[in-house]
Amino acid sequence: MNETKDYDKSAEPKEHATSHEDDGSDEIDVEGLSGSLADEQKSEFSLVRNLLAKFGELVAGNWTVRAPAADNDWRGVCWSPELSLFVAVAYSGINNRVMTSPNGIDWTIRVSATDKDWISVCWSPELTLFVAVANAGTGNLVITSPNGINWTNRASAADNAWSYVCWSPELTLFVAVAYDGNNNRVMTSPDGIDWTIRASAAENEWYSVCWSPELTLFVAVAASGDGNRVMTSPDGIDWTIRASAADNGWLGVCWSPELSLFVAVAYSGDGNRVMTSPDGVDWTIQASAADNVWRSVCWCPELSLFVAVATSGDGNRIMTSPDGISWRTRTSPANNDWRSVCWGPEPGILVAVAYTGIGNRVMTSRIYI
Repeated sequence: MNETKDYDKSAEPKEHATSHEDDGSDEIDVEGLSGSLADEQKSEFSLVRNLLAKFGELVAGNWTVRAPAADNDWRGVCWSPELSLFVAVAYSGINNRVMTSPNGIDWTIRVSATDKDWISVCWSPELTLFVAVANAGTGNLVITSPNGINWTNRASAADNAWSYVCWSPELTLFVAVAYDGNNNRVMTSPDGIDWTIRASAAENEWYSVCWSPELTLFVAVAASGDGNRVMTSPDGIDWTIRASAADNGWLGVCWSPELSLFVAVAYSGDGNRVMTSPDGVDWTIQASAADNVWRSVCWCPELSLFVAVATSGDGNRIMTSPDGISWRTRTSPANNDWRSVCWGPEPGILVAVAYTGIGNRVMTSRIYI
């Protein structure tokens, strides 16, 4: 199988800058957030929401590059609250395709169970287990770990190009999606060990999947298809095709419980590389802050903010939004190919990983208290 398709066809990006500390340009104007006092409850809610939005924008506007444990092709990163640990997985490296960090800043290399093309990793609190999937190889395209350090090979349900894996606590179920396969581009597992193939709703290139506990719904998005680049499932087994807001190359999707909103980001489209949905069924196109190759998006509840990262753009490979509708670009500290972003609430830090760069394939944005 070929390596995951990359959609930025421009020349190798040059290094842009080093780090950007807060210069005070986003000062929080508390007086300007007072709102109407006619309805005290509404006013207090509005004040808190506005403060969170301003605070989140302030935090996510300042990013710093960090040294990875190795200059591997880092593709996925996730956070475990129970272990207080970030885990990142890579597409390249010799017996070292995993790295871990307690704070997003200091990283340690770990022995991967096998040198497959690891592309996505997620955490199950209920099982105390990390699960990673690969998009190339034979037989064992899954690895698991209880601690991020010791990893075990697992048999995948099919040798597809698995692109993303997520966990549903309510269903006690892992779901992985693939961008190739013959009517079998989904697989599920209750324990990360035994996997079962499932029929996808369409033979599209499925690149990302997320779970909404509030809606009890999985939503997956695709980079191909004719008006049908979304599919949903209440159980991970039976999938229904949905109309996408545009036939863009959708690569990332996440859910905000606080806003009751799905947000998806794309690598293609003319000024419209974001779409949103309150239910996973009806989608609305939104204006993206820039026409970059947006690869990953996450929601930060504590910051009341969506954050997306890209593999293209000149010094603007980050965009943020408090509502999924209005987006603004942020200065990326290096023009690396940023592939995945996640939020660690306990250390109060955003972490993104890249598959290019020299000694700087991690970047962070953190809360200083």
